[in-house]
Amino acid sequence: MKNTPYEDSPGARFIAERVRDLKHKKSQKKIAHEVGFVNANMLSLLKSGANKIPLDRVPALAKALEADPALLMRLALEQSVGVTAATAIVEVFGTPVSENERGWLYEIREASGNSDPRLTARSRSVLRGIFGQ
Repeated sequence: MKNTPYEDSPGARFIAERVRDLKHKKSQKKIAHEVGFVNANMLSLLKSGANKIPLDRVPALAKALEADPALLMRLALEQSVGVTAATAIVEVFGTPVSENERGWLYEIREASGNSDPRLTARSRSVLRGIFGQ
């Protein structure tokens, strides 16, 4: 059995990247303190994938990592219940939308005059072109 069952998960990689990106501003110990972890080592366990992201800590963890809570919740759900169950949760309740994604939705609504435009082959192609795909 793996000692780090979540090491290859997007959630573990995301936390490791955010801690790395913030190291010029605050220490790992400070981040752990902001989240309310008694032991600063808990952040190391999350980064390495030894522990899964605790769902009840997602809001505080997102704030401490200066990350979008909806994105972090999606990643935490995948760790917590698995990709298949996380997909089922999203099918029932809808996908958590990040602040950046809300910005895109706002602009689409503004540009379309709130007409609820369909995603056509042309619009999909234009959108993918923006991202170089």
